[in-house]
Amino acid sequence: MESQLIERFFCGLGAARADVVLGIGDDAALVRVPENAELVLTTDVLVEGVHFLPGAPARSLGHRALAVNLSDIAAMGATPTWALLALNLPQVDEGWLQAFAAGFDALALRHEVALVGGNLSRGTLSIAVQMAGVVARGAALRRAGARAGEALFVSGNPGDAAAGLKHLRGQLAATPQVGAYLQQRFEYPEPRLALGAGLRGLASACIDVSDGLYADAQRLLLASGCGARIDIERLPVSWALRQALGESAWRQLLDGAEDYELCFSAPESHAAAIEALAAHTGTPVCRIGTLVAGAGIELKSNNTVMQFSPLGFDHFRD
Repeated sequence: MESQLIERFFCGLGAARADVVLGIGDDAALVRVPENAELVLTTDVLVEGVHFLPGAPARSLGHRALAVNLSDIAAMGATPTWALLALNLPQVDEGWLQAFAAGFDALALRHEVALVGGNLSRGTLSIAVQMAGVVARGAALRRAGARAGEALFVSGNPGDAAAGLKHLRGQLAATPQVGAYLQQRFEYPEPRLALGAGLRGLASACIDVSDGLYADAQRLLLASGCGARIDIERLPVSWALRQALGESAWRQLLDGAEDYELCFSAPESHAAAIEALAAHTGTPVCRIGTLVAGAGIELKSNNTVMQFSPLGFDHFRD
């Protein structure tokens, strides 16, 4: 039955790529890597009760499982190519599989990703995707490379996704319009691939924002050996987050996880080019601060240093 399910729901999923020599149906896939390119690999797992609630819509899970990996590819400035999918199911539900495959397929086709293999087994619901991409040799973005005096940017509106999850859990009161918007931001994150690719040659360092903007910005700074001063007034608080949380919305923006945005640094001289790139790709980008010598993040509001105790997301926090 496993083979029939794979053939019915997963064979031919995603884009048809000329560089796939052998896809689903053999012991392993064969792909052709372009000359003068480096292979970019990442993997992520979604586990029921950890990354999504029981009963979450299957289509959104198909989308998210691929999107979280595409975001890692975007943070490297790479182009996505091939994916492997390992799916554990507690039982066979063909309606669920059809909806899951549809969500995965729609995003894969949009970004020309081919599903080339994987595994289907019985167990607690979990979804593992291994994603591959390519980037010109020596051109990949990294977390290291930021320098004091450069500007710090973030894409999109961090904090919305975590607020959407809180709303789903009944932990955040919101109007129907606000709740629906925040829930959509959690269930259907948008990987910033066009922005990431365009930042090659512009950004000095870049990181995927998945565990909270504050926590992930700290990782970029640690890898680069510098600190940052972030202006709270510059933070891109969405209309929905502001309506839901009021004046404290900036705290959710810094601490919320599951955003899959890009945080990056760049020299001041590249600010105009980054603004043009944001407009060209249709990606909201906001300068949130400046890199400084030293370590850590200083938060300022109207020239006053603000106290902030971030949590971010940590799988192993008690």
